[in-house]
Amino acid sequence: MSEVNPGTVGDWRSSSEYAHARGNVARLTIAQALAGANSTVFYATGAIVGNTLAPSHALATLPISMFVAGMAASSLPAGAIAQRWGRRTAFMAGTACGVLAGLLAAWAVMLGSFWIFCVATFCGGAYAAVVLSFRFAAADCVPLERRPRALSFVMAGGVFAGVIGPQLVTWTMNLWAPYTFAATYLAQAAVGTLSGLILLGIRLAKPTKAETAGGRPIAVIARQARFVTAVICAVVSYLLMNFLMTAAPLAMHMCGLSQKASNLGIQWHVIAMYAPGFFTGRLIARFGAQRVVMAGLALTALSTATGLMGVDQAHFWLALILLGVGWNFGFVGASALVLECHLPEEKARVQSLNDFIVFGTMAFGSFLSGDLLATRGWNTVLGLSLVPLALAIIALPGSAVASRGARRQNAISAPKADSIG
Repeated sequence: MSEVNPGTVGDWRSSSEYAHARGNVARLTIAQALAGANSTVFYATGAIVGNTLAPSHALATLPISMFVAGMAASSLPAGAIAQRWGRRTAFMAGTACGVLAGLLAAWAVMLGSFWIFCVATFCGGAYAAVVLSFRFAAADCVPLERRPRALSFVMAGGVFAGVIGPQLVTWTMNLWAPYTFAATYLAQAAVGTLSGLILLGIRLAKPTKAETAGGRPIAVIARQARFVTAVICAVVSYLLMNFLMTAAPLAMHMCGLSQKASNLGIQWHVIAMYAPGFFTGRLIARFGAQRVVMAGLALTALSTATGLMGVDQAHFWLALILLGVGWNFGFVGASALVLECHLPEEKARVQSLNDFIVFGTMAFGSFLSGDLLATRGWNTVLGLSLVPLALAIIALPGSAVASRGARRQNAISAPKADSIG
């Protein structure tokens, strides 16, 4: 076979490898749709169940905070598993956590145990962290110039999660009276099992010796200006999405809106989070990741302004929809920036470090939102979100020059057809 330039489609040397890649991306997208319902179910119900079971109303959102803590705590171990044994093994471990989360949550509701419920949401968070790594697995499957599109497309599978999760809640929450939501959590465990079966069929490259060795020291990589900027933008995008979405269902409940209205609000929010994934990759390719991230931050600011304008159903729903689209542009754009910060052998450690920082910061915001909502109200929660937004907007422009240099450097690092397993 004739030689080709690195980083081009031609570097993918056979049609069978291309077919495997398409199959992997398709399976990851379907698995994202199913497994993403785990997060939607817990976000839609966690604060409400917490408010019912918690010894104090100030602890109502602690289960959601434990969910985020589970995401943070599992990010580095999941990356280590992927680096040592491959991504599919990490996916199976995450699926086991997701099924356990549903079973424990149902048991907690039946027992009326707040603390068992918190353990369940922690396991659910560990599952969610692994599910979010699907986006990087998809990027690994394709040539360099198509990575943002593959990453974005898998994230778009969350559109269906935005429908599946709230509908699971709506149709199952009262099936097992008097244990409200117990059947919901059992259904979530079943959906997670189905997602795991789909993931068994993926064929991903096994870790090479270079990847197992790990490349440059992580401290060297983390000091790159573009990595710092990517992390700041990802942290702010995800922190504010979680900060506001954690409090929104309970805030709607406190404002006299129905559980169905809350479920639908979360449904449209999650759809708005993932629907842009069908074209976010194209926007990144055309306008650059920095501009897409900036658009996401602007939409998040508009979401906050909408929430401050009123507390009826329309204001909540519109704020949640704008928040979802803003998260997609901000988080997917920041993830594309992360892809410019590492060599192939460093990917697992760098990507898991990025997610660890993002989810660790989210945990702090989630703890804070519950206390603020209980003591200061919804408007304070909204107003405080403007502070990290300003930080990210200030940090973003400085990454443009570094990012262009990164693209030139990473042009030598096209995906390689390593052994498939």
